[in-house]
Amino acid sequence: MPELPEVQAHAERLSEQFGGAVLERFVPFNFTALKTALPRPEAGYGHALRHVGRRGKYLLLHFEPVVFVVHLMQGGRLLVDHKKSLKPRNGQARFVFAEGPALLLTEAGKERKAGVWCIAPDVLGGPPLDRLGPDALEVSAADLAVAFAAHNMRVHGFLRDQHMIAGLGRMLANEVCHRARLSPFAMTGKLGEQGAAAVHAAIHAAIDDGLAYERTRSEMSSSADRPGAVHGRVGEPCPVCAAAGRADTVRSVSYSGYTVAYCPTCQTDGKVLADNTTSRFLK
Repeated sequence: MPELPEVQAHAERLSEQFGGAVLERFVPFNFTALKTALPRPEAGYGHALRHVGRRGKYLLLHFEPVVFVVHLMQGGRLLVDHKKSLKPRNGQARFVFAEGPALLLTEAGKERKAGVWCIAPDVLGGPPLDRLGPDALEVSAADLAVAFAAHNMRVHGFLRDQHMIAGLGRMLANEVCHRARLSPFAMTGKLGEQGAAAVHAAIHAAIDDGLAYERTRSEMSSSADRPGAVHGRVGEPCPVCAAAGRADTVRSVSYSGYTVAYCPTCQTDGKVLADNTTSRFLK
């Protein structure tokens, strides 16, 4: 699923290319694409796109009377659409403008969970955005310390939970834990202010690196494409260890839907975590 760096950089690109474009119509290609009944998409017709913003992993297309909130889910993309074919491959919905290319929401696979919400600007604090925690770029170290104390859970799970902090996903959770030199299964209730400060600094450093990469691209990447120290590098030398003249490799704990990647030397005092979901993990 696209994470904050991919979504933020894509919002910036779309704002630059489509800002000022007048919406002519919104075309859903299946009944699951539009998630709301009111206001109707027609409320935005004849109005110019003011800008494309972001909240967590959601894209926000701001027109004066309505905001189209777009979630890409796992396999979705919001693509510049020059062809405007009647039956686009993987097409879920299309934003057609009075001039120039359209924007096509696509979703690979069969889940069909990507979609669009039409929201009045004065109620953006409602569904679906009301389910999100504070944005990862806006939460402070002190806020994290309070949240860690209130929700004692594995730090990797905390970082992925959009109710706790919005915008991070599997890759960034792996990278943040590695940068903070924390076991991915460290319990947040034991981290205290010092641990929260380390996680806060790691969040910003990891996002900054991700944004720097994404802003060099002309289209959204997948998180697997972004460079990282541990994510997607299982079995390879840890770059931090290699730079320090140490020798360790990136290890993993695998689940059915994702992989937790870590370096034992950097994060777990050299201990290797058992690679199954029933083991007693290091804390």
